[in-house]
Amino acid sequence: MSRVSAAFRSFFSILFKGVLPEDIAIEFGFTKAKAVPTPAPELPKVKTSDGALQILQILQRDSRLIDFLMEDITSYADDQIGAAVRTLHTDCRVSLNRHISLAPVIDGVEGTYQKLDPSKAPDPNRIKLIGNVPASGKVAGGTLRHRGWMAQSVNLPPIGKQDPSVLAPAELEVE
Repeated sequence: MSRVSAAFRSFFSILFKGVLPEDIAIEFGFTKAKAVPTPAPELPKVKTSDGALQILQILQRDSRLIDFLMEDITSYADDQIGAAVRTLHTDCRVSLNRHISLAPVIDGVEGTYQKLDPSKAPDPNRIKLIGNVPASGKVAGGTLRHRGWMAQSVNLPPIGKQDPSVLAPAELEVE
């Protein structure tokens, strides 16, 4: 290839495309070894269920909640169950408060009348209407039977490499 032809091709290629033609770059020794693109590190796939499973792991680890729920308690006396539940309740509450900030959906006193906007139906995710509910779902208010709960913040530790579906590992005692 003549130098004049290469110069014209190079000039117009750089002007319009912003790159030097590959054959000219090779001929005149301007090529660099092509860099092999390194694949981006694969991030672990986080599913919505992982957080729920992690909370169950924490409640099992701290208070043995799953063990209690999965055990058949029909053969135990009420006072035995009550004693077990008292400890379970305290341990679960401490674990839950450590990782999730909870607040009531309606901060009012249960059993009192609560006003609502009568021009529109309340958000069913936040307020469940019970009793004599009109078909339109629009009501001026009602008696608060349950304040509801919502999570203001969630502070779970990173999952790491553990399998979130394993809620509690099996324990083997080696003798």
